[in-house]
Amino acid sequence: MQDKLRRLSSNIASVILSMAATSVHAQQPISDSQMIESDGISINNPIPPTSPQDLRPRVGEKFTEPPPVPSVPQSLVDPVYAESKGSLTFESIEAMACQSNPTLSQAQAQIQSEMGKAIQAGLIPNPTLMYVGEQVGINGTAGEWQGGIFKQRIVTARKLQLSRAKFLQLTRAAEWRALEQQYQVLNDLRIQFWMTLGHQQLVELHNEILKNAEDAVITTRELYNLGQATRADLHTANVALQRARLDLLMIRNRLKSNWYELAAIAGTRQGLTPLTGTLEGPVSLIDFDVALDRLVSESPQILAARAKLQADEIKVTRETVEPIPDVVVSYGYGRNFEAEDNSHNLGLAIEVPLYDWNQGTIRQAEADVVRQRGEIQRVEFTLQRQLAQTYQGYLTAVQNVRSYQEVMVPEAKLAYEVLLDAYEEDRVDWPQVLAAQVEYYRLRTQYVQHLIAWRSNETLIAGYLLNGGLMPPTGPQPPGHISAVPKPR
Repeated sequence: MQDKLRRLSSNIASVILSMAATSVHAQQPISDSQMIESDGISINNPIPPTSPQDLRPRVGEKFTEPPPVPSVPQSLVDPVYAESKGSLTFESIEAMACQSNPTLSQAQAQIQSEMGKAIQAGLIPNPTLMYVGEQVGINGTAGEWQGGIFKQRIVTARKLQLSRAKFLQLTRAAEWRALEQQYQVLNDLRIQFWMTLGHQQLVELHNEILKNAEDAVITTRELYNLGQATRADLHTANVALQRARLDLLMIRNRLKSNWYELAAIAGTRQGLTPLTGTLEGPVSLIDFDVALDRLVSESPQILAARAKLQADEIKVTRETVEPIPDVVVSYGYGRNFEAEDNSHNLGLAIEVPLYDWNQGTIRQAEADVVRQRGEIQRVEFTLQRQLAQTYQGYLTAVQNVRSYQEVMVPEAKLAYEVLLDAYEEDRVDWPQVLAAQVEYYRLRTQYVQHLIAWRSNETLIAGYLLNGGLMPPTGPQPPGHISAVPKPR
């Protein structure tokens, strides 16, 4: 087959030369003897076109204009920052969040709520004052006895002190929950700051990639004019240009999305504003075992659960002494109209725990202690599992950051600089320089993405794996608890 193709090419070349030599006789019909056949194919009378694509001008017949460059999307022309007033640092955004994030005030309100329960649970019961008139109106008289009675319940077995101690312990648990909420807000805020700052840098890098694609289009069109590039090369360059534009638009869209998420956590509706900061920094590896020990001993989640356990243990003691009856004393002073003399009235009452000695509530309180001990273990193992997942992403990001920082980005930059020097000495073509340049920028974009992952996972590990800056703060105890009564105990 290859020999046939060579003979066919040779015959076609001979025909073209013969036609050029006899162009003055081009208007005369060619006789059958002048027709050249090769392997059954008529060179002078080719197969007629069967589709509109076959009617396109053949290469070498005449010069055709290159295809037009795709128009620039309007959204790419619009500026990223509209009337920006300066830039923001993380410290300034953190100050906004501490002042305006609603979940922080909710967490503080929960502390005050638990403190209110502690105050209420320890208050002495109010006395009762009554006016009593016995047998008033018999035979038109004022009755037998009329006077005032004072009653007071005396709480025994240190019940009020135990109730207050329990709710004070729950207040401490609420304080740990408030600290947990602060970590959630600040961690989420910092992660969104890294993501926004990273996409801000990615916008700049994709602007450079777009310039490279525009330069590649111009270079390809010049080569086409010189006959050193095909129309296929032009179409490919147009595709690469449009892809670079779309990539830039996508990164700009992500930048806007990340900014508004950051602004929401900070509690502001401020428009897109540039950030000041740096993603790069010293990369020191966090040891997993050290991070795990710190997590299970210092995490606000663990400390809040332990404070809740102490409150539940106090609650068992409090419910155990509940059957011990309180003493109700009464004193009255009035006038006995039959004896026509003033008299005193004394009383003492207690409730005998014959049938109800609080056995059901005691069992519930003991079950709460068992449940809370299991809750502490559950939280510990949950944190261990979350740390394992986060640490895997952190470790991968650290490895990538070090490789890109120490080897890949510097090597790509050197390759680009070497080719640029070689181009200035006319030793390489410009397309090679453009290819090295775009590879350098793409490696830098990947480096920024790994920096974002490293910073985000490092923030989570250092911040006890807490995030979710707009999630409502968790309470120290589940709803529907036995303490949900008018007089908490």
